Amino acid sequence: MRVKAVIIYDGSAFYGFQRQTTTPLTVTYAIEKALRQLQIDTPVVGSGRTDRGVHATGQVIHFDLPYYWQDLAKLKQILNKRLDAISFKQLSCVPDSFHARFSAKRRLYRYLFKTTPLSVFERNYLGEYTNPFNTLQLQAALTQFVGKHDFRYFHKTGSEVHTTVREIYSARYYTYRDLHCITFEANGFLRSQVRMMVDAAMRTAQGVLSTETLQRQIDAKIQGTTSLAPAQGLYLAKIKY
Repeated sequence: MRVKAVIIYDGSAFYGFQRQTTTPLTVTYAIEKALRQLQIDTPVVGSGRTDRGVHATGQVIHFDLPYYWQDLAKLKQILNKRLDAISFKQLSCVPDSFHARFSAKRRLYRYLFKTTPLSVFERNYLGEYTNPFNTLQLQAALTQFVGKHDFRYFHKTGSEVHTTVREIYSARYYTYRDLHCITFEANGFLRSQVRMMVDAAMRTAQGVLSTETLQRQIDAKIQGTTSLAPAQGLYLAKIKY
């Protein structure tokens, strides 16, 4: 029986989502270990990878259960007791054809930051941009990303991809109390693409990067900046199927 699960996790506790040969401190390893303790020997497949320090409030995974595991409510309860820094929000049965990654249609990321120095309790969960910026210019810069583009200059190398073309459906900036929020929704993202787009937009809003240079990088003509927004402020918020 194939199961779809929506999970949340504190990325500061892990070296990323995907299993690695150099460390067991990954989200995938932690979940697979908990499943094996319940005699469920199955690989965990995620909707996408998140980097070290990046959080999730709506990551989706799938895995297969043996026939003797039918009570999903009980499984959710047991897993949430066994796991630290990971929590299962939902568990549901899905057709065997469902694939957490390849069945996904849209992905939504949210970036949270403050413009004041972070406290010791905030450093693992927020980004920090203390230099003044123009909010109207920030939204204008974000709008430049909307559409289908070749994002070859907006990702970190090191992973094999079939194409660097992605379509951004929406990109917006808003505030909530003392938090500043940037959201991107797209059909998919490259490695560290969101963090690079956030930082490029912020640099444009601060007057460090021109709108022309930003557009030329979006058009895959030059690489005007390679810097990344701090990972701690990034959240994988929702996967749409």
